[in-house]
Amino acid sequence: MAAKRKAIDCRDYPNEKNCSLKISGTEEEVVNAAVEHAVSAHGHEETSKLRQQIKLMLKDDID
Repeated sequence: MAAKRKAIDCRDYPNEKNCSLKISGTEEEVVNAAVEHAVSAHGHEETSKLRQQIKLMLKDDID
């Protein structure tokens, strides 16, 4: 059985850039990509706290 896909969508969270990026994949893939995006596009600092916050924000992705 394939791993359940997870997703995170910038449109669900207020941001100054009106970012509309949605990332989906395995939990690990999404967390890694979302952390990179949060740092490069939104100016967040890469920390374990950021990684944990993103993990809590994940939703099940509906194919």
